[in-house]
Amino acid sequence: MSAFSVLLLIAAGAMPHGVEGSWLTDDRKGVVQIAPCGPQMCGHIVRVLDKGPNVPATDINNPDPKRRGQPIMGLLTLSGFRRDGAIWKGGRAYDPKSGRSYRATLGLNPDGSLRVTGCVLFLCESQRWTRVN
Repeated sequence: MSAFSVLLLIAAGAMPHGVEGSWLTDDRKGVVQIAPCGPQMCGHIVRVLDKGPNVPATDINNPDPKRRGQPIMGLLTLSGFRRDGAIWKGGRAYDPKSGRSYRATLGLNPDGSLRVTGCVLFLCESQRWTRVN
């Protein structure tokens, strides 16, 4: 592949990106922005797409009563991820719907989507998030 072809692919967005960026969650109810936070990678909710009278505006399920008034917008949901080759690990994923945190890893799938895997003890579950341009 020539240098010119590589430049065209980059300009067209065809080259794979890292985990940084905006991601639509698998349930399509929110967008999380992943960006560096010091030497680690973190994610904050930047858009809530879920609508309706029962959609909370604050983190009402947080196990810490002092944090239940935090707005969902801007809420830290991914924290402490460090790169280890092609995977980001050592982090935590917080689910505001349940108020629970999970050990988690992040990695890109071959199709460019993001694999977010959360674990409790030895049970793990992955979600597929898609990049938002």
